[in-house]
Amino acid sequence: MTAPVLHRRAPAMAPRALVSAISLCFISAAPAFAQSAGKTLDQIVVTGSRFNSDPALQPIGATVITADEIRRAGISDVNQAIRKIGGVYGRQSLTGSPDFTLDLRGFGATASQNMVVVLDGVRLSENELTDPVLASIPIDSVERIEITRGGSSVLYGDGATGGVINIVTKRPGKQAGRGTVFAEVGQLGQREVRGSVAQTWNNVTLDAAVGKQETDNYRDNNEYKQTNFGGGAQWQDKNVRAGVRIDSTRQDYRLAGAITMAQFEANPRQTNDPKNFGSIDSDRYTAFAEGRLGAVDLAAELSHVEKTAKATYFYSPAPSPSERKTRQNQFSPRLRHLGQFDGMLNEIVAGVDFIKWDLKNAYSPAKANQKSQAFYVRDELKFASPQNFRIAAGVRHETFDKDFSDPTAYSTTAYNIKQNFNAWDVQGSFDVVPQVNLYAKAGQSYRVANVDENGYTPIVNKPLQGQTSHDLELGATYDNSIVKLDARVFRHKLTNEIYFDPTAGQFGGGANTNLDPTKHQGFELDASTNIAADWRVSGHYQHVKATFTEGVNSGKELTLIPKNTLSARLSWVPKDGQSADIGAQWVDSQRYGSDFANTCSAKIPSFTTFDARYARKFGAWEVAVNALNLTDKQYFTNAYSCKGGIYPSNGRQMKLSARYDF
Repeated sequence: MTAPVLHRRAPAMAPRALVSAISLCFISAAPAFAQSAGKTLDQIVVTGSRFNSDPALQPIGATVITADEIRRAGISDVNQAIRKIGGVYGRQSLTGSPDFTLDLRGFGATASQNMVVVLDGVRLSENELTDPVLASIPIDSVERIEITRGGSSVLYGDGATGGVINIVTKRPGKQAGRGTVFAEVGQLGQREVRGSVAQTWNNVTLDAAVGKQETDNYRDNNEYKQTNFGGGAQWQDKNVRAGVRIDSTRQDYRLAGAITMAQFEANPRQTNDPKNFGSIDSDRYTAFAEGRLGAVDLAAELSHVEKTAKATYFYSPAPSPSERKTRQNQFSPRLRHLGQFDGMLNEIVAGVDFIKWDLKNAYSPAKANQKSQAFYVRDELKFASPQNFRIAAGVRHETFDKDFSDPTAYSTTAYNIKQNFNAWDVQGSFDVVPQVNLYAKAGQSYRVANVDENGYTPIVNKPLQGQTSHDLELGATYDNSIVKLDARVFRHKLTNEIYFDPTAGQFGGGANTNLDPTKHQGFELDASTNIAADWRVSGHYQHVKATFTEGVNSGKELTLIPKNTLSARLSWVPKDGQSADIGAQWVDSQRYGSDFANTCSAKIPSFTTFDARYARKFGAWEVAVNALNLTDKQYFTNAYSCKGGIYPSNGRQMKLSARYDF
């Protein structure tokens, strides 16, 4: 498997050019928006169409996690909310950070590159073999998280075959101000303090959030420290909303590395790398504006991200340091027309995405750049009928221009390529009877190899081909306000799937490759019900089978993909200030990372974990006790060779917290 690529980010100062561009954007946009019709601007909700949606046009088949659910479960970060409440399978971070690798639809080692994470319209997924830095998002700022599984490249482009995770932060409220202070201590050296405040004056809102977290983690040499700051200013009237935001995160961690199965069975907390360490600094600046011009809604985001990753490994007595800096700029203007004619509700959305990404290494002359330009259009119709019939169709065209140079590289030294991709999808739904809705989705999605994957390929200086997927999904939803069920079957037929092949490469040591044709197919079920006035049960089940369909490995299973995952939660919320929440997750066995031929005599074992929380309110105070991995299960989700290359997961952790709202 490809080794973890560590990143760090740069100073918390926005470049003057970006500040000037942001100012110009707002100065030029505000007068045009002010001329719009007298209709009041709706509360902005970035959803399936990348605009605030009419309630009749909510995303088909999406899972929504609310702020109330996040707080009730005692969730401390966005990544944990997606895993614990959303039922998304996650693999333990290799760095000890809370940013687990999230896997939608079973894509194993490249799961992060086969889904897109969006924060208020801004893409967090970048051109690297890394996970999105969700730890930079203050959990108290989150209004909700929308999880849309399946091909979504029409609206979100590169890497959306597995789906999209859309994080929506809180908008200005009518109350003048609000704030929260939170503190937590626990086992494994856990210490966390965070606070947030927001204040509104007429049409202007300011908000800020700060946090500091430290933990020794479960393993030796795996300490983790993080500080983060987020703040923004926005102005809103009945037709216009505009603002700026800064989010900054500093992470420092020790790198415990991998161990063998024998070492895991003897002591899963040990390390063979007692000196290795790394850090990531991340800074994100965002400007946004949205409003109406006549019958047309307009919106745009302009963002700049800087990240610096450092790592020092001790392969010999002498340290081996590395440092790389990346920057990404995104500009995403779009428009929408929402209207009715002949009894039908029609929504048409069109937009462009411009993204520029570049990399520089501090200890080598390596440089990389990627530019992409995309245009998309999507139209949806909802017919006036008792069956609530909806149909939507969209297309996207995107061009990528990539170049790389590093004359000291072990493998690839230089390339310059241009690649073009098209995506399309068609979706439809209707009520067969009241409370029962059937839906279907079909389309084509794509992803391109990133700079890390193109840096080590079977043929030197020959970048990988783009990956394409033909996607199909059929589903049914039952909702009677007490019980809700959402069941769906899916299939993704992939050509040139991009993956690390341990049998490829010039010297047999493995390389990033385009695989022979593969197929990911399975079944998913979401369920929730109120079993009593104060009790609610919810759960998510996924079965996925990922196999080669052609080539020397035809019929063999892909690696690091559990066939079955099941998560369930039981919540108790009486009206006396108490609350309790218990969750369980079962993960089936899966192939070791190197087992392409399926010849290893063992698999990564299945496991079951439990977490629980009890809280009690005393006026503005809330005190809670929280437990993760309640039974102290010893298990692992990352292992990159047969019975070896193991990164153990965390053991039991008990935590005590206090929260004050004002």
